[in-house]
Amino acid sequence: MFYGVQYYHKIKNILVYNQNLMDNKILKTFEAFKSLSSELNSIIIGKKNQIEKTLVCLLAQGHILLEDMPGVGKTSLASALSTAIGGTFSRIQFTSDLLPFDIIGTKIYRRQAEFFEFVKGPIFANIILADELNRASPKTQSALLQAMNESSVSFDNMTYEMAKPFIVIATQNPAGSSGTYPLPESELDRFMMRISLGYPDPEYEKEILLKYSKGDVRNCEIKTFLSPEQVVEAQNYVCNIEVDGKILDYIVRISTAVKENNEVLQAISPRGNIALMRASQALAFLRGKDFVTIDMVKHVAPEVLGHRIGLKKALRLTDRSASAEWLSCEILQKVNVE
Repeated sequence: MFYGVQYYHKIKNILVYNQNLMDNKILKTFEAFKSLSSELNSIIIGKKNQIEKTLVCLLAQGHILLEDMPGVGKTSLASALSTAIGGTFSRIQFTSDLLPFDIIGTKIYRRQAEFFEFVKGPIFANIILADELNRASPKTQSALLQAMNESSVSFDNMTYEMAKPFIVIATQNPAGSSGTYPLPESELDRFMMRISLGYPDPEYEKEILLKYSKGDVRNCEIKTFLSPEQVVEAQNYVCNIEVDGKILDYIVRISTAVKENNEVLQAISPRGNIALMRASQALAFLRGKDFVTIDMVKHVAPEVLGHRIGLKKALRLTDRSASAEWLSCEILQKVNVE
């Protein structure tokens, strides 16, 4: 269990813990995540908040939807994360002619042995980068649904388990971009968070230019800080972090307030409430706490719930770009925290 953690920023900014109350194995994993966070911040400059929430999804066993304009670092973030946790990695470039069996796999007849062998597709890896997901047809997009929800794939009356950990990091171009298909509500609900990197601030843009002026940093080697087994252990610890009944009541009040709001066409599902709780637990782990607070719930709520809410004033039901901001202004500021 992850109990009694205390940390102080003192000499050399090293975190100090109560070793008697904390397993040494967990301590090493916690420190590895801190180092991993620093490495990602050195690669994706000026996006500390987005990187923290990406790690929250990893710890909470959730999937990530990165939505933004091309060239802001979506693919770089996904690729760097996969290398840093030492797992297997597959990149699937979604195009209009991609078919479901290109993702899941297919059966091939082996003449010498006289049997059909299932050849696994690229989805059987620890980290899946589904690049430009909304460029593929809805039929192909649906090939991800079972794997994302159940961590398994059914093919020809057989079920195949996914690797552990298993996380899909999907990038998509903004709605309305050339050659894109909107993601259906059932697919959006499978993503724990929708994260937008956004354009960097001017001071960070200069830092990026200085970094690239010394060569192509894409070819620089990224360190491996964790093993897949350590990630799974951390995910198990996250599930056991305490969530007080008052925190659960607060999550329910948020969901209820959304449902009762006249501006809402589509409210938050029970899966969304569970995702908010799990993300809050993961954030507590990253911040060295053994319990969840109201502020932690508020911090992750826009990214966890925003893409699950459909607003009447949106131009279309699948346009969720304004939902996270609406949630922060209209719901989180008004829902009673007591």
